[in-house]
Amino acid sequence: MNFKLGIRLLAFAAALCMAACDFEDINHNPHEPTDKDLEPDYYGTGLLFMQMQNYVIPVEKNQYQLCENLIGDTFGRYMAPTNDGWKQNHATFNASLAWLNSAFNNVLPNIYSAWFKLRALTGGKGEQFAWAQLLRIAAMHRMTDKYGPIPYSEVTGNSIAVAYDPQDQLYKRLFDDLDDVIDELTNFVQSNPGLKPMERYDLVYAGDYAKWVKFANSLKLRMAMRIVNVEPGYAQQKAEQAVSHPLGVIETQDESAYISLKQNPIYVCWNPYSDTRAAADIVSYMKGYNDPRMEKYFTASTFKGNPWVGLRSGITVPKKDWALAYAAPNFPASDLSLMWMNAAEVSFLRAEGAWRGWAMGGTPEFFYKQGIERSFEQYGLSGADDYANDSTLKPADYADPNKDYSYSIKARTDVTIKWAEDGRELERIMTQKWIAIYPLGQEAWSEQRRTGYPRFFPVVVNNGGDNALSEGLARRIPYPPAEQEHNGDNYDAAVGLLHGPDDYATRLWWNPEQ
Repeated sequence: MNFKLGIRLLAFAAALCMAACDFEDINHNPHEPTDKDLEPDYYGTGLLFMQMQNYVIPVEKNQYQLCENLIGDTFGRYMAPTNDGWKQNHATFNASLAWLNSAFNNVLPNIYSAWFKLRALTGGKGEQFAWAQLLRIAAMHRMTDKYGPIPYSEVTGNSIAVAYDPQDQLYKRLFDDLDDVIDELTNFVQSNPGLKPMERYDLVYAGDYAKWVKFANSLKLRMAMRIVNVEPGYAQQKAEQAVSHPLGVIETQDESAYISLKQNPIYVCWNPYSDTRAAADIVSYMKGYNDPRMEKYFTASTFKGNPWVGLRSGITVPKKDWALAYAAPNFPASDLSLMWMNAAEVSFLRAEGAWRGWAMGGTPEFFYKQGIERSFEQYGLSGADDYANDSTLKPADYADPNKDYSYSIKARTDVTIKWAEDGRELERIMTQKWIAIYPLGQEAWSEQRRTGYPRFFPVVVNNGGDNALSEGLARRIPYPPAEQEHNGDNYDAAVGLLHGPDDYATRLWWNPEQ
């Protein structure tokens, strides 16, 4: 990258960090590339793609904290908040209005402001538009899994203040668009082997469209499994299409999806901010299993003789210094990548599919063990076979060493690691998958809602006003108050689509009561 281009990209990246989220100003974002920027060398187009990539999971530290760490990382029981000043937060189901506005108002405007321009530049066709569509789908499937109905099919002009799609119809539209993406990118790869026109602007795969097809198929597999409880036949069809595609799904470490960063937001959350620590749930599971990945995932607590202790989620933190004694996420400042999807997740998805009788290319046990092996490989660890074949170790009880405010509790399950056909196959798959996809908090939360696994500790403090939340699992997050102000009629209609109140306890379409 030449010096002049580097300066321009850095300036654009800095501008993104300050991008306004006002829905009314979405067509007048001063930080977007101008028409003059949109040159034949793809510079302006490339900046738009960079913007979209940076909002699939928001990477700017404050936006990541509000959109991911305090929602998915917390509900997925990978991390727990430590800030004693947060009397209103998602962990206790009473987040402030500002927090409720964050995810919706950061992701949608920034994804769509870039997508609108890319659609106009490409005429809504070709491999570049297919890539833009894939990034849109990757972001919107996460948004619908947070909220339920969201704007999608009606976003046809240059505004997102439109009607919301019912979630069942939205998923079908996501699949239809994803199929078009896969077809277009596959044709491009087969017609132009090795060609990487957007290499310098691709923060994930350095312009390798073949890997983007694998990611798209893997995303399709993930989304298919999400709807299995409500559309089992359709889910099977989509899952089998994904794994049988000529370019296939993610299978190796170099095919796993990571976005390159300037700064790791998880590092900022746990270290300079000191606002998060490792959750008691995952630390207790890994401690009981004597899991060698523990030191890769977390830094030790400061409790004497007791290095692996996580912090309970859904508590009242009496003082921040007290909470900082617990184990912390092990993300150093030098870690300049953020995971979107790893090979282990795909193996566990195939394990579940095979367990359900789908054509996944192997047995449930084969893919279950493969998922464990690929997770160990990801961290450069040996011993996957010994770990996978252990039939005695169980999740540990949570023994809180802090005597002043102790939240000790017994383990919620005694599930072991070794594969067995004993009626607990799904719990094994989901438990090991949960451990392996760390730190993808929102995906962990979504899968726990869908399956009930792994078994989490209940919350201590429930300020959500619904006893169903006491077991510790939000079923969604409420819509942003800003939508009521700026898109009121469509907001009211969206709440009607929920078939329940706009709160943390209402189930999503794909998460019916079992």
